[in-house]
Amino acid sequence: MGSGGFTCIRTNREFGAFYVGATAEIHGRIAQHREGRSSELCRKYRADRLVLVECHATNQEAIAREKQLRRWRREWMPASIESANPPWEDLALYL
Repeated sequence: MGSGGFTCIRTNREFGAFYVGATAEIHGRIAQHREGRSSELCRKYRADRLVLVECHATNQEAIAREKQLRRWRREWMPASIESANPPWEDLALYL
């Protein structure tokens, strides 16, 4: 039996650098980012604000969505973020 997964978008500020990732364990991934054990891109650009989280039934679906988002044009991401999180709040504070 598979477990669910999550697709996440992190940024350093509104319309700043975007990091797209997928994880099966959202709380553990948030802890990694807080402790500075995240991806090189997140550390380099200080993309520490979790602005979009999507839940998926399986981890495979989350990975497929991550790949889809990585192919998006950069200008499409802000519209997706603003539709779900208009103030660009750090959603990690609520998880």
